[in-house]
Amino acid sequence: MAFIKPFKGVRPVKELAEKVASLPYDVMNTKEAIRMAEGNEVSFLHISRPEIDFPLGTDEHSDQVYRRGHENLERFLKTGVLLQDETDRYYVYKQRMGNITQTGLVVCAGVDDYQSGAIKKHELTRADKEEDRVRHIDTLDANDEPVFYTYRHDPAITALVDSVTAGAPLYDFVTDDGVSHTLWAAADPALVAELTARFAAIPTLYVADGHHRSAAASRVRELRKAANPAHNGTEEYNFFLTVIFPDNEMNIMPYNRVVKDLNDRSVAEFMAQVAERFLVTPVAGKLSPTQRHQYGMYLAGKWYELVPREGTFVEGDPVGALDVSILQDNLLSPVLGIRNPRTDQRIHFVGGIRGIEELERVVDSGEYQVAFSLFPTSMEELMSLADQDKIMPPKSTWFEPKLRSGLFIHMLD
Repeated sequence: MAFIKPFKGVRPVKELAEKVASLPYDVMNTKEAIRMAEGNEVSFLHISRPEIDFPLGTDEHSDQVYRRGHENLERFLKTGVLLQDETDRYYVYKQRMGNITQTGLVVCAGVDDYQSGAIKKHELTRADKEEDRVRHIDTLDANDEPVFYTYRHDPAITALVDSVTAGAPLYDFVTDDGVSHTLWAAADPALVAELTARFAAIPTLYVADGHHRSAAASRVRELRKAANPAHNGTEEYNFFLTVIFPDNEMNIMPYNRVVKDLNDRSVAEFMAQVAERFLVTPVAGKLSPTQRHQYGMYLAGKWYELVPREGTFVEGDPVGALDVSILQDNLLSPVLGIRNPRTDQRIHFVGGIRGIEELERVVDSGEYQVAFSLFPTSMEELMSLADQDKIMPPKSTWFEPKLRSGLFIHMLD
């Protein structure tokens, strides 16, 4: 079963919601965060990326930076930028991006479910990124950014959520990227109870985006449990902020790859080795794959189609037959020498929202030498693999639109 609970959300006052809302902390670097928050004293980036309040070059993992995030949250509350609702409730968050609409329920999920495996993972975490989130959440005393979960859709839950969106929203605005964001409160006790009961019949939740935040929430709970002799399992630190979307509304985009060099090979040598495992065909114009097991490769100003040769992978292998795995196992590792894409500094990952034009740009700039465009992983692949407790290669999925941070916060105390 999937345990969820309502909470007393901390959120912006209506007139400031659009100015407070920001992109998630992990889709930008410090310089980009500084630019995004420039001239906006109420940007949520002052809480989620508090290093922007210090001189450029300040260690973003220093104690003073984590403390500044907490101080800024307290300041936003004291000055009326943020308020806390007086009663427990759920929230409904709808996003529209072009012809894509996704509507999620904002809840608190349980650390117990995460630790038991009722919440399924599909990626490993990096120790340094996980430690950063532990320190940030623990010092902030809040889950300031939600985890992005999904479930196999249920028409009864959809009908309940639709009943909420038929009412007047708390916020409704469009961000600079053209994505609309609308938030409703679901405060009626009977509706809250029915939603809770409906999710109790859902056997599994799946992490779509937010593996590090989920793992960090689990670790923060253990830290606070150990420090609380009166721990009883009902404390707010036992739960963490989540938005849960039905799988039939999720939009996965490709997560493309660029590599800095050809591993001491000439272009001709590199192409010859690629051709041993892939059928290589020059194409006119850009290539954004339209089907599984098709790749685009941009090298020396030209695009090529790559199709894996027979025998280079096993179609029935739930991990090995993923397009990201085929590319890793047959090209990135044996030809380019990238054994561990989680740690190798020669490879960079480009979210599909940036388009394949971004791949051309970074290669043409000379910063990278070769780029690969991929077909996106499907939701069914993700959930099927997670159901088998298997792990995808890193950077297998890119979800859009991204959740805006700052529209709802869960306090741990």
